[in-house]
Formats: sequence, structure tokens, C-alpha cells
Amino acid sequence: MKQTIIGFIDFFYPPFSKLMNKLTFRYAACGGANTMLDIFLFFISYNFIFKKQNLVLPFVTISPHIAAFLFSFFFTFPIGFALSRYVVFQGSTMTGRSQLFRYFLTVLGAIFLNYVFLKLFVEKFHFYPTIAKICTTVFVVAFSYISQSYFTFKVRKYHDH
Repeated sequence: MKQTIIGFIDFFYPPFSKLMNKLTFRYAACGGANTMLDIFLFFISYNFIFKKQNLVLPFVTISPHIAAFLFSFFFTFPIGFALSRYVVFQGSTMTGRSQLFRYFLTVLGAIFLNYVFLKLFVEKFHFYPTIAKICTTVFVVAFSYISQSYFTFKVRKYHDH
């Protein structure tokens, strides 16, 4: 399965080879596909599973957009991790457990940055929300790529003495 996904992504790489290296292209392809899945699952769950209604649980009531976010996150978190680990950052020498924990921290950081930048751009700078989301995405994607490259899936360098 891994080789099939890599082969499929790499098939589309040549036109982009002058713009970015293969690792960055794989990251963009996997991240873009997972983001589209996230938006699709959010839309389906918000409109058809939760039917735009609050989710009433015994101890808490969850708004439909947060319930839809949690629903889509349940699927896209493990898929995003698997794609990053097995397709994008194959050279990482860290253990799977360390990668999973660090991936979770990186995702929490991305969620926090989304919140902060959206609040800042919309409420302080009065950007139109869609423009604010685009600007926010630029920062979050840069943060995620750097975090995953140098923290979550880093390659340990061993020195011979």
C-alpha cells in the first residue's frame, strides 16, 4: 500500500521538480489530500450526522461545528500521521511511539495557531474571514512542515568517534 501511494504521488512530481524537492511535494500532496478529507468529513458530519444540532451528552453539550470537527479529527489524525510517517518522512529514525506523541503535540500547536491567528486577523485587523483563513493557513502549514521535519519525524545523526 505504501509503495502504491508513493508511486501515485511521485507520478505527478516532475512538473513541480523545479519548484520544490520531492519531500516537500509529498508533504503537500499528503497534507492536501488529508485536508480535503477533513473538510469533506466535517461537511458530511455537520450537515447529515449532527444535522446542525447540538450533541447532547450526559455531562456536556457540544455545538454541531465542534462535534463535526471532533468527528473529522478522529479520522484525519491517524491518516495524517500514517501518511507523514510512511510516505513523507520515511528517513526518520525515531520510534513510532515518539513520533505519534510528537505528531500529537504538533497538531495541538497547529490548532492553537489556527485559533490565535483567526482571532487576530478577524477581530483585531478586521480581515474578511476567508482571507484570514488563507493567511492563517500559510502560517500553520509552515509551522507544521518545520515541526514535522525537525521535531516529529527528525532523523537522528550519529557521529563516529
